[in-house]
Amino acid sequence: MSAKAHAFAHGSKGRLTARDGGRFAARTLFDRIGRAVCEAGCLPRKELYEAWEVARRVRRLCRGGRVVDLAGGHGLLAQIMLLLDDTSPSAIVVDKKVPSSATRLHDALARVWPRLAGRVTFLESDFSDIDIAPTDVVVSSHACGALTDYVLDRAADARAVVAVLPCCHDTDSCDAGALAGWVDAALAIDVMRAVRLEQRGYRVRTQTIPAAITPKNRLLIGTLDPKIRPAPSLAT
Repeated sequence: MSAKAHAFAHGSKGRLTARDGGRFAARTLFDRIGRAVCEAGCLPRKELYEAWEVARRVRRLCRGGRVVDLAGGHGLLAQIMLLLDDTSPSAIVVDKKVPSSATRLHDALARVWPRLAGRVTFLESDFSDIDIAPTDVVVSSHACGALTDYVLDRAADARAVVAVLPCCHDTDSCDAGALAGWVDAALAIDVMRAVRLEQRGYRVRTQTIPAAITPKNRLLIGTLDPKIRPAPSLAT
């Protein structure tokens, strides 16, 4: 990696500002999003790259549906999901504390893509208060520890598409099964998540985003497969 590339590491938590706009000079969708994020001046660099890598992988498999972004913070993931697939009618971004700058980021994106206006709702709420429909696409990037399991359970209960990028693998609150003696505990926890989701009738895809963005880079995507029947003890 060159010194220039290292100086602009994609996994940096440094905030993108207007000074960085020139780094996103191309006419691609990603660079246009990058310029809008720089204009907003409120988002850590890694969140831009993380949201983009998650959203484009999910959209390759899942089209349409209301986007439900749990532990969504600034809501960039949800909004990129809308930009990648305009057949999704709307998105809701749910967090216990929505950042005050989330509106600034949304406004910057909506100035470039006016079709986003009125389609993104930010909710400060407990996740249990959110109704999830079978037609929804539930996403969550770096929901800490057992919160990822809660997201998976809520989506599976509703029979909705779900995609999570887990982090903070806490062995006290997350299930590593009997695998922790063979593999890293964090990997064991994610393997068990994939197994449980498959047992609930989902077709599971396990992918990764670039490790240069985050070492917690395992992406778990679950879609409903009518040919897979839930295990009797887990059927809803």
